[in-house]
Amino acid sequence: MATFKAIRIDKADKGTTAQLVQFDDAELMDGDVTVRVEWSTLNYKDGLALTGKAPVVRRFPMIAGIDFAGTVESSAHPQWKAGDKVVCTGWGMGETHLGAYAEKARVKGDWLVALPQGLSARDAMAIGTAGFTAMLSVLALEKHGISPKSGPVVVTGAAGGVGSVATAVLSKLGYHVIASTGRASEADYLKGIGAAEVIDRNELSAAAKPIAKERWAGGVDSVGSTTLANLLSMTKYGGAIAACGLAAGLDLPASVAPFILRGVCLLGIDSVMCPIEPRKAAWQRLTSDLDRTKLTEITHEISLDQVSEWGTKILAGQVRGRIVVKIV
Repeated sequence: MATFKAIRIDKADKGTTAQLVQFDDAELMDGDVTVRVEWSTLNYKDGLALTGKAPVVRRFPMIAGIDFAGTVESSAHPQWKAGDKVVCTGWGMGETHLGAYAEKARVKGDWLVALPQGLSARDAMAIGTAGFTAMLSVLALEKHGISPKSGPVVVTGAAGGVGSVATAVLSKLGYHVIASTGRASEADYLKGIGAAEVIDRNELSAAAKPIAKERWAGGVDSVGSTTLANLLSMTKYGGAIAACGLAAGLDLPASVAPFILRGVCLLGIDSVMCPIEPRKAAWQRLTSDLDRTKLTEITHEISLDQVSEWGTKILAGQVRGRIVVKIV
């Protein structure tokens, strides 16, 4: 009976446990495509799942990991055949469906996107859900009419995965990027990937005024809570903030004032259940709008047996940029 290496999360008397085990091929969930996983990545949500700090995992046992890139091993789906290079992000992997921290995954073919031409599987996971989410946020701002001529844009949690890619992409597109971070030591890093200004997150952490001085035309926020409330209160007339994360919490202690006095819009970004066509569009844009040199600069590689350790680090704010996980 075939087995493969995987990081399995189990229910325990107190919380959960995560460990590298040999997983039985027969225990894979239903799906019409089986993929040999080559690369994965570490996102904030993966850290929550691995540590049990939030109820991300909703079935046990669970293979952790919400992203993978690899090669189709077998397929009953008309779009895919053995040997195809594919990417899969979201869709409940690592939450309700056995995930990506494994040498093998079985998923629905409708969840897959062809590995974009010009990207390696490692590149795709250097981008991962974090970079994909950042690109969806940029596309939402563009759809709203925000352009470099509109004025500065702000990126919160800028040294993290979403923030790093958002900063790099917006900079390449010609925006004046204001990067907010709680790590002053990362200022040179952020300017190196495209930030025009770096501000301390404490400027956005006090209780938000109903409406404050206009500072930016738009922004990408992965923090939530009081930070997002402050961003909204400081957004210029007709501007918009793309909200895609909750690193500081689920709450939003804000006022309706920015919406009804300045016409500000709050754009919700979901990368998990995003339909396939916007997925394809985002990945295509990432091949052209993300400087590959900067992608290399923001990426650090780890092995499968290091994932749990780094899951703890990402929650502690000790991870810069993107982490790729070499599976095979």
